Amino acid sequence: METTLDWIRDIRLYQHKNGYRFSVDALLLYAFVNMKHVHRAVDLGTGSGIIGLLVAKKYAGARVQLVELQESLYRLAARNIGLNGLGDRVSLMNADIKEVRGLLEPHACDLVVSNPPFRKPATGRISCGEEKAVARHELKIKLPDLAGAASWLLKGKGRFFMIFHPDRLIEVIDTLREHNLEPKRLRFVHNDTGSVSKIFMIEAVKDGRPGLKLDRPLFLYGPDGNYTEEVRRMYDVR
Repeated sequence: METTLDWIRDIRLYQHKNGYRFSVDALLLYAFVNMKHVHRAVDLGTGSGIIGLLVAKKYAGARVQLVELQESLYRLAARNIGLNGLGDRVSLMNADIKEVRGLLEPHACDLVVSNPPFRKPATGRISCGEEKAVARHELKIKLPDLAGAASWLLKGKGRFFMIFHPDRLIEVIDTLREHNLEPKRLRFVHNDTGSVSKIFMIEAVKDGRPGLKLDRPLFLYGPDGNYTEEVRRMYDVR
């Protein structure tokens, strides 16, 4: 497939012109990760590598494992690791998230992140093209599979950060708890002050104590139709 070369913060990234392409969701989730120190991290369903690469840049000493099922996106992620000079700290695996138990070391990570497909196959319009469809709809992975993989990978008190759809918030909380991931922080994202939330970000702690903090809402656009100052800061490299 034809590719484009794009920039986000200090990351250069090849993407398929007509395949799955990252959105602002990836940047929002990256910015939501607020850990002081990270030694080992895993990005489940990395796509072209965007979130994992941003995490590697954010935590200069961290070793980051990327996991991607789709061969076409796996090849892009491999290319993007080299493009950004991160081959010494970022590894890549072409594998199903459901199979990480047999492939990666258990209970060894401080951080797991995921921007997973969050639409059930019977809901929403199925994206054109298999690459987009698999990335956005639960065709290959289900929420319990994702939570189980994250719990397996995380050490005690390790953190899982995920972005998902508000329609399934209760399902997300119940599923995380079933896998010993205690929801600790939640933030709803809105297009503007007059719109309902279409996505939320959640942080869960492995074997954590109950107690959920609700962050103030995040608004993407101001009255002028441009990104808010908070979102512009996410894009800025200082």
